[in-house]
Amino acid sequence: MSSNDSLSTLSTLEVNGKTYHYHSLPKAAEKLKNIGDIDKLPTSMKVLLENLLRNEDGETVVPDDIDAIAHWLAERKSDREIQYRPARVLMQDFTGVPAIVDLAAMRDAVAKAGQDPEQINPLSAVDLVIDHSVMVDQFATPEAFKENVRIEMERNFERYQFLRWGQSAFENFRVVPPGTGICHQVNLEYLAKVAWTKEQDGKTFVVPDTLVGTDSHTTMINGLGVLGWGVGGIEAEAAMLGQPISMLIPEVVGFRVTGKLPEGVTATDLVLTVTQMLRKQGVVGKFVEFYGPGLDHLPLADRATIANMAPEYGATCGFFPVDQETLRYLELSGREQETIDLVEAYSKAQGMWRETGKEPVFTDSMELDLSTVEASLAGPKRPQDRVGMPQLGANFDLILEQSGQADEKNKKVPVKDKDYTLSHGDVVIAAITSCTNTSNPSVLMAAGLVAQKAVEKGLMRKPWVKSSLAPGSKVVTDYLDKAGFTSSLNKLGFNLVGYGCTTCIGNSGPLPDEISAAIKEGDLTVSSVLSGNRNFEGRVHPEVQANWLASPPLVVAYALAGTTRIDLSKDPLGEDQQGNPVYLKDIWPSSKEIAEAVSFVDGEMFRREYGEVFKGDEEWRGIPIGEGNTYNWSDDSTYVKNPPYFTEIDKPLKAMSNVKDARVLAVFADSITTDHISPAGSIKPDSPAGKYLQANGVAVNDFNSYGSRRGNHEVMMRGTFANIRIKNQMLDNVEGGYTIHVPSGEQMSIYDAAMKYQKENTPLVVLAGKEYGTGSSRDWAAKGTTLLGVRAVIAESYERIHRSNLIGMGVLPLQFENEQGVEAQGLTGHEKISIEGIDETLKPGQMLKVTAEKDDGSKVTFDVKCRIDTNTELDYYKNGGILHYVLRQMLDA
Repeated sequence: MSSNDSLSTLSTLEVNGKTYHYHSLPKAAEKLKNIGDIDKLPTSMKVLLENLLRNEDGETVVPDDIDAIAHWLAERKSDREIQYRPARVLMQDFTGVPAIVDLAAMRDAVAKAGQDPEQINPLSAVDLVIDHSVMVDQFATPEAFKENVRIEMERNFERYQFLRWGQSAFENFRVVPPGTGICHQVNLEYLAKVAWTKEQDGKTFVVPDTLVGTDSHTTMINGLGVLGWGVGGIEAEAAMLGQPISMLIPEVVGFRVTGKLPEGVTATDLVLTVTQMLRKQGVVGKFVEFYGPGLDHLPLADRATIANMAPEYGATCGFFPVDQETLRYLELSGREQETIDLVEAYSKAQGMWRETGKEPVFTDSMELDLSTVEASLAGPKRPQDRVGMPQLGANFDLILEQSGQADEKNKKVPVKDKDYTLSHGDVVIAAITSCTNTSNPSVLMAAGLVAQKAVEKGLMRKPWVKSSLAPGSKVVTDYLDKAGFTSSLNKLGFNLVGYGCTTCIGNSGPLPDEISAAIKEGDLTVSSVLSGNRNFEGRVHPEVQANWLASPPLVVAYALAGTTRIDLSKDPLGEDQQGNPVYLKDIWPSSKEIAEAVSFVDGEMFRREYGEVFKGDEEWRGIPIGEGNTYNWSDDSTYVKNPPYFTEIDKPLKAMSNVKDARVLAVFADSITTDHISPAGSIKPDSPAGKYLQANGVAVNDFNSYGSRRGNHEVMMRGTFANIRIKNQMLDNVEGGYTIHVPSGEQMSIYDAAMKYQKENTPLVVLAGKEYGTGSSRDWAAKGTTLLGVRAVIAESYERIHRSNLIGMGVLPLQFENEQGVEAQGLTGHEKISIEGIDETLKPGQMLKVTAEKDDGSKVTFDVKCRIDTNTELDYYKNGGILHYVLRQMLDA
């Protein structure tokens, strides 16, 4: 597969009578200078080394790139840029639809340029799993799943029709239909091979299974020993089209695990502890690799739970090397014996097999004794803010004090036509949801056991709680049924609502009208408890300000308690049939009980559910699709529109230019997430996007969510920076997507101001604090930014994926030096901003000069760092974005 192979590493491996070709790391070690003992290299770095060996071509990968890994082992860090080629790409439908829209638009551009549109095809294997569209409209009823699926198909018909066309029009592109599972769990249980095979020149090559995904929680697959992480949809599209991913050789932080989890503590408690530790350590942009004797006691599902949360602790990935537990899980999940044997043989031949006692060297390391982990939640608005379960009630009281509601802690608001009241801290949403935990049989069986014991005691969920169960795959339903827990979960209102992300991504659906009214009437700070991975402001539900991440069994427990202002370690959940208090300890399962329940899981469940995974039901197969290799865009569609990105692709490339007299669209403080920037959740009728839809004949009840309309740039650009919780520092005490149109002094929506500035031919910049773009890898956070006319963002620091995505859409990310940000420079957002040094001499990491002219004519001048970090990123920026670069390369070929 390598055209050069300067180290002569090509070797063969015999497994079950079949010959596989591969590039041998031990052979490379014999010839690499400075490599020393290759066993000391972290396994995740070995995957990168193999990738470079295999793809050495003298252009994108040269011998010095390979040698840089040897230098890494000596220095334990590197500033070398490498070109990395993953084996495949994984998508979910929210990010996948706009990616396929872009590919369809690229086909149009190629046809317009007089060339064959079928040039545009994924060159790498691409799987798209439809998992983000189902909403919890119906709940706590036997008909909830069937009705939610019906509504989902009805709402998303145009999108699904488009994806069905893409499935037939593009090669190397498969679609997993709705109602199957969450993309990360489908990946873990079925799509991933661990050892990937490719046919070339009549030979079978074996390589490490690697991928990038358009969801930040792609990292979950690292629990299986598969290196993968989230990228923006833009970057994923380039990878699909054969472009390497440009990256710096990462630092690798080792996380040593010892001991065993104590009785009663779950994998969720562990992952919240790990997330807090690593976020405090600071691992943004780094690999984290887990090692140590504690891994001998850590099931694969627990590893996947920890790996899933890598975006929450800020790492590129949280990697677990292949070992005996990996093989056990492959067998459990119904993989072919041929695959399992190849994984073992290849991992051992390459020195990628984990053995207890053999420990690599790392850039830095930390350690956790599993026996010290305690029952935990995280919140109210950041996944790294862990709270011990006994402290949750006191923590909530502190939140009320900080928000000026201390005097009304015990306020009770009557609920219309009900015999109960609502108070601060009451749980209005309890959701077993998200890929993080619904991949893990131990915590789901624990939830089933808690439900079973609660029903036996006569407990019920509180009537103000909206409860739901959204498993990550149909296999979960199978094993809950087989263990006998489904009926108990149903009795407590945890009926199946769908197979998808639901509440964790904001698809929690509406609260009952009377609950919503009571919250508004009393200005109540109410809670959600969910087994998800994200709890940012405004994400779960616009009326719920305090959101707590917890294990599935704790979700059930808090639904029974009905409030988060409680210490479950000593306060009763309710009363049994005899009026006696029932405590959490009375219904909490033992580790032995959980293990016995988990034993119901078997490989036949996986083989049955994934037997025809791409086929879909009759309704999916019955969706009509158009013929042709280009898409027949509909002017009437409010879901799928031909985007304006490539209108000038057949014209000469414009030279880069300085920014002169730009206006500030908004000023943001620290930790502005992609949830704040990118359109997400429900669409308000009085928002710019809502007004657009109504003007196009869409009834308010048919708005659907922003995520479902990601294929329509008109909706999405109107929803950019429109989150109800975002705070523009240019305005006093105003929440939501508003700004000041500076020349007129008028307050208006950010979208309306941007359009007004565009008419005035005024370029725009955004100013921000630390960790700009934290969170999900939402490509629309970058696409919307560029469509609003923003030329540059100046922030104190960036989250990895969003910085890359900005460049991918032609927006320049700049960084204040030494935390001398907006406040230190005395900026208000009313200045004219000019940026010098953006020309053909621009280099990665270059310092640029910014001049801010105030209303009185005085000027502030300061230097910023260009956060284009690599030469490849610079090529993308020069071309106006990554897809423009790819398209021009094709047209010029």
